[in-house]
Amino acid sequence: MSTSSPPSAVFPERLRSAREYRGLTQTQLAERAGLQPSAVSHFETGARKPSFDNLRLLADTLDVTTDYLLGRVAEINGLAGSDRLHRHYNALRESDRQFADELITRLAALGNMGKK
Repeated sequence: MSTSSPPSAVFPERLRSAREYRGLTQTQLAERAGLQPSAVSHFETGARKPSFDNLRLLADTLDVTTDYLLGRVAEINGLAGSDRLHRHYNALRESDRQFADELITRLAALGNMGKK
């Protein structure tokens, strides 16, 4: 599907693909998001459109961005992982941030060693 398609045309397919990517059934997704299973089914078939709140619940539950679900970005992971890391980092005390920075720097160096 093209990212230039209207969100209403892209959303059902993106929701289904993200759910399957995470290995969830419609019922499991509904339970985790606090929705009715029939709502997830209707969203995936395009019979209903989610409210803004439900769109955010679905994106958070699937660990994707709302932009991905709406077809605004092509990558399933978008920035969801980065956003989550950023939130965790910001919740740290300054001394813990320094430790996290050092740890990430060392992990990146180890990863780069394997590429040589």
